[in-house]
Amino acid sequence: MTVRIEHLVTSGTFSLDGGTWDVDNNVWIVGDDHEAIVIDAAHDADAIAEAVGDRRLRAIVCTHAHNDHIDAAPALAERTGAGIWLHPDDLPLWKQTHPARLPDHWLADGQVIETAGADLTVLHTPGHAPGAVCLYDPGLGTVFTGDTLFQGGPGATGRSYSHFPTIVESIRDRLLTLPADTVVRPGHGESTTIGAEAPHLEEWIARGH
Repeated sequence: MTVRIEHLVTSGTFSLDGGTWDVDNNVWIVGDDHEAIVIDAAHDADAIAEAVGDRRLRAIVCTHAHNDHIDAAPALAERTGAGIWLHPDDLPLWKQTHPARLPDHWLADGQVIETAGADLTVLHTPGHAPGAVCLYDPGLGTVFTGDTLFQGGPGATGRSYSHFPTIVESIRDRLLTLPADTVVRPGHGESTTIGAEAPHLEEWIARGH
């Protein structure tokens, strides 16, 4: 069976530093007719489980631990038996949302997550959050960037645990070095390509956010 990428948008809230905002999140499912992984179990475990269907869910991978990207992860894990994967540097953020439930496995830079013939390499890209990661598969020609890189620039760095110079370094060194035609599939909003975003790096640095 050929591996495919499925896309689900779920809605809820993002809360940090005493504020709460309404958000729409991209949930990505990578797999075939038999098995899959979920990237960012946001807001609605029922909707995500329905999209996965009767396939074996091999992993729930968190690009970072802001609550809007992980709030449905424990419920989805309980429902499917899949383990939750998170970079350990984001454990303090994780505990703000799920103090009584730790992730099942730790992500590491360079690790490869396999499913249905896809090989997703973990790229540690701190800045938006200390443990932020992107998942790159050259065979699929795509990188799942969470909130590190969007159409139009870097993810937000104005709140706790974030740092603008660090996210710029992550994007410059880990993402803009990928092939120009690599499709960028972010945690919110529309997809783009590395080639479409790369020319704007200096503009982002000049803006400083």
